[in-house]
Amino acid sequence: MNEKHHNPIVYTDTAQCRDCYRCVRVCPVKAIKMHDGQASVDADLCIACGNCFRQCPQHAKMYQRHLTIAKKLTASNRKVIATVAPSFAALLEEWQLKRLPSALRNLGFDLITETSLGAWHVSREIAKMVNDNPDQPLITSACPAVVRYLELYRSDALNYLTPIASPMIVHGRMLKEQYPDHAVIFIGPCVAKKTEIARQEYSGIIDAALTFEELFEWFDAEKIDLRKCEESDFDQKSPGQSALYPLVGGSLPAAGISTDMLASDVITASGIEEIDDAIDSVIKNPNPVLIEPLFCRFGCINGPVANWDESQGFQRRKQVIDYSREKNDYTPAKIAPELLACSYINHNIVIPDFTETQINEVYAMTGKTSEQSRLNCGACGYGSCQEQAIAVLRGMAEPEMCIPYMRRMAEQRTDRIIETSPNGIVILDEHLNIISMNPAFRKMFVCSDAIFGQSISRLMDPDMFEKVLQNPNQKAEGIIRHDPYNLITHQIVYKIPESKQTVGIFMNITNLKSNQQKLDNLRFQTVQKARELLSHQVAMAHKIVEHLGTSTAQSEELLANLLKMADDQTPPDDQTDNEKSKKYNPWK
Repeated sequence: MNEKHHNPIVYTDTAQCRDCYRCVRVCPVKAIKMHDGQASVDADLCIACGNCFRQCPQHAKMYQRHLTIAKKLTASNRKVIATVAPSFAALLEEWQLKRLPSALRNLGFDLITETSLGAWHVSREIAKMVNDNPDQPLITSACPAVVRYLELYRSDALNYLTPIASPMIVHGRMLKEQYPDHAVIFIGPCVAKKTEIARQEYSGIIDAALTFEELFEWFDAEKIDLRKCEESDFDQKSPGQSALYPLVGGSLPAAGISTDMLASDVITASGIEEIDDAIDSVIKNPNPVLIEPLFCRFGCINGPVANWDESQGFQRRKQVIDYSREKNDYTPAKIAPELLACSYINHNIVIPDFTETQINEVYAMTGKTSEQSRLNCGACGYGSCQEQAIAVLRGMAEPEMCIPYMRRMAEQRTDRIIETSPNGIVILDEHLNIISMNPAFRKMFVCSDAIFGQSISRLMDPDMFEKVLQNPNQKAEGIIRHDPYNLITHQIVYKIPESKQTVGIFMNITNLKSNQQKLDNLRFQTVQKARELLSHQVAMAHKIVEHLGTSTAQSEELLANLLKMADDQTPPDDQTDNEKSKKYNPWK
């Protein structure tokens, strides 16, 4: 089998993936591997049933697309045939059914056919095998997801699987035999068909497998509107009964097998639970019975990639039945047996056996050392704690996937934060009795566990707590002095209505207040000193002014006296001159 692991059919868009474990939960074979909260698909384990991307809430699961291949083929010189799965009748309204062939021709297809023609031949071969093996149980092989499931996980039932190829492969062989140079593109609601055409023994039969989702994207891209397409027929028609193939039990009418719900020799099963139950019953009691399994619940009309309206399941079933009734029943020409043949490979995925010691070591990682702690809640996606522990040992799961364990861890982290908080925390019941407190609170209020069950009033004034008790929608906050403890706290008190508890948080601001008081005192003393200095400077200024005034007055008086003395001792200038003239006049 060519698995093409480098390009897996189903994969994860890691940018969209969030650790919700939804894909793990819905994967029937647990092919999802978790690492650091990211889910990846293990191609060796995947059966491409499509459950994961049908259920992924983040739309992170993707599938390998063949639309580019189909576009290149129809754009080339090579002629291309479309083989359309009979479930298209469940997807389209009656007026759309008549226009689909024209729309496909507008895309570039040269021949439009129905896969149900191959289904008719498959049904006839099943009827022949039932007649040839009247004492042997048989399991039909039309669903590729079922075939891969048996090859990988239920090898005990592989011998009961009919060696008949699926309708798609049979019809593809018929088309390649008739038109050897044409390319063949299958169109349907199934992702597992992409894995089927990748099988080495089917190489070259189907050139691409498109989903209905891809087809309608193609219509949109080419602006093809079914309302504007003319009515036309398929180039190859199939018998009406074979159009029932996508329904549960739909392969039986074309095989001429009774579809009576009470028939004991026929079991129709859809969904993994019913399939496993049917296989288990055959393994235990290999009575002659024909099992028709379809992996999608309700059959191919509920395929994972067709954009179905999930609420219209019964309407889809009715549309398929109505379409089959409008078709004519005829007997197609026989085909060569080799066109129907197929073989299977027993891959038989073996899960290693792990010892009880190894499993207990995983239990210890998640705190499940006792039987009572193993809740088997399934939140991780596995059916039991033991299954999850084995998945951890296989490297498919992580211990952190256990939700109860992670919740306990979160609670422990919360408790650790409370225990190491420098703020005092106390929790009271509806009567204001102490039910919990942290070390910081004990230290602040000098108390021990002996205070549990007693009223908060034993330690402090309960006024703030009583106010909150009377008005649960409001919190109380303030700065309170606790003189008995030489303590000043910034307190916040609030109510937890759902648990009827009251919480008090105390921030010790005693040192802050003390430092503030010291700062205020320093400021006061500074202002006082400044005032004293100012007063001293003013007094000095007055003294200086007074001294300067006295000195100035004395200076003025001294100067006046000096001037007066000078005036008294100096003779007038004219008297001196007469004396001089008398003294020095020789004629006298």
